[in-house]
Amino acid sequence: MTSQLFAICFRATRPSDLAHFWSGVLGWEVAGGPDEDAAAILPPDGSGFRIRFLPGQEPKTGQNRAHFDLTSASPEDQRRTVARALEHGGRHIDVGQLPEEGHVVLADPDGNEFCVIEPGNKFLADTGFIGALACDGTQEVGYFWSEALRWPLVWDQDEETAIQSPDGGTKITWGGPPVAPKTGTNRLSLELALPSGSDWQAEVGRLVSLGATRSEAGEGDGEGGRVLMFDPDGNEFFVQRSR
Repeated sequence: MTSQLFAICFRATRPSDLAHFWSGVLGWEVAGGPDEDAAAILPPDGSGFRIRFLPGQEPKTGQNRAHFDLTSASPEDQRRTVARALEHGGRHIDVGQLPEEGHVVLADPDGNEFCVIEPGNKFLADTGFIGALACDGTQEVGYFWSEALRWPLVWDQDEETAIQSPDGGTKITWGGPPVAPKTGTNRLSLELALPSGSDWQAEVGRLVSLGATRSEAGEGDGEGGRVLMFDPDGNEFFVQRSR
């Protein structure tokens, strides 16, 4: 069976602290132990993906290749989301946005960018609070992820692409060229998982046939672990052996 999107992962200097920030902003439940090795937050309805926070000490160089776009139901709702983020340790940042643009650009306590989108955004109208994971990437990588997850393309124009689960929810988008060169390990990555009893090796082979590559070093190749792979744009992602 096809891999499912299990988690969006952040590499974080203090995973537990970052989990509590995003839990406070999104209203998702924190899961995991009291240590700082890893943490996760779970969506309130238990469906869709979780967000995982994994230890990573790599310094941040430039903007991330991916960020969240959070939606707003009204101007007051947008202001509340911004205020909640600031209260939990976020901050305003300037990434070149224009004064007349309606979205608000913020960074979490680890410096990861995200946007709080103004109400009335038609492209994100059929999503949830996390309207999109907006990525810097090529048309090719959008096609790859559409096939990898079996999520249909909901936008494919001027080399910009977007996909969305058949069940709805968060979109994943790629802005097309120019794509900035990759520098170091991405702070945000996708983690896939297969339903119990699926042929893990066959699925890894399918992903390779679609254009992915498998890390020479691997990660967690033991039973119950996960393998590190790269999509056609060189972005890291992981495939669990089992859920």
